[in-house]
Amino acid sequence: MTSSTGTLPEDTRPEPPEHGGERETIEGFLDYLRASVVFKATGLSDADAARPVLPSITTVSGLIRHLADVERSWFREVMAGEADVPSRWSDEDRDGEFRVSDADALADVIADYEAACAESRAVAARFGLEDRCSGRQGRFHLRWILVHMIEETGRHCGHIDILRELLDGAVGE
Repeated sequence: MTSSTGTLPEDTRPEPPEHGGERETIEGFLDYLRASVVFKATGLSDADAARPVLPSITTVSGLIRHLADVERSWFREVMAGEADVPSRWSDEDRDGEFRVSDADALADVIADYEAACAESRAVAARFGLEDRCSGRQGRFHLRWILVHMIEETGRHCGHIDILRELLDGAVGE
């Protein structure tokens, strides 16, 4: 079994633009946070990424799976109105995306998250910031969804940061 590294990888996260327009700035911050999720998890062993260190079932792998499901839900299901978008969450198992084991390879969890982010970018590219979503009775604009994803991703990135420090001591920006 591979052990965690105790260090973060080289920081190659994309910086948000300092002088961009509204959309470029919003998407830049979201992409920075998406990359931060991967950055903070890289170097953990599969076992550590799936190991709960809190009283809840919260784990690094579980949080990343949750974020993949959230990306797909908000962009593909809500914004684009797609049906049958895959999700690990269900009425029968409201914690489905958080259920992981050390048999779940972190690399696979990250690859799925990165694929979900790419799907989200492709959906967002088809709409303007003021365009209303196709799902949920057109309740949200793309702008709201993007800003909500900054909040959701930032919050869980902070959780991952803390879990990483508890798991193997890795700290950093």
